[in-house]
Amino acid sequence: MTHETTQVKILGLISDTHVPSRARMIPRRVFEIFEKADRILHAGDLVDLIVIDQLEQLAPVTAVYGNMDGPEVRGKLQKINSIRIFNWKIGVMHDPGTMFGITKMKEIAKQHGLNVLVYGHTHYPSIRREENILFINPGSPTNPLPPFMSKPTLGMLKITREEVAPEIITF
Repeated sequence: MTHETTQVKILGLISDTHVPSRARMIPRRVFEIFEKADRILHAGDLVDLIVIDQLEQLAPVTAVYGNMDGPEVRGKLQKINSIRIFNWKIGVMHDPGTMFGITKMKEIAKQHGLNVLVYGHTHYPSIRREENILFINPGSPTNPLPPFMSKPTLGMLKITREEVAPEIITF
């Protein structure tokens, strides 16, 4: 009897780093947590493209621009981007209409055929499933917003052919 090993891909999720405007640099702990990541998704508000260069020392980065990103970052990144892992289509966007609640986010996910939508903007970590779509916000590793969050957070997706398992990591 042969045992086929289940292939697992690990995605590191990060958003709202605000380097160097609100944080001098990406915390060292981010690099430790993302050490085994196959790819990293950055959901915007990098502020400086050096953030991508630093994260790419670990794994390829797919990033989008956010509302605090200037012309240099906007010139290099898209507003929405996606990757495909196995049969899952994973999208990343900074602010998919978070102010309007889940309805606008579901619209965007369906419009782009996404199974997962990674987003940022609120600095507040969240995992939510609606109509078979996973919505995950990794929060912020550098600028958690009180009063809800006082600790920095990241997200992680463990992906197999069968499932996408989300996790929020507080450090």
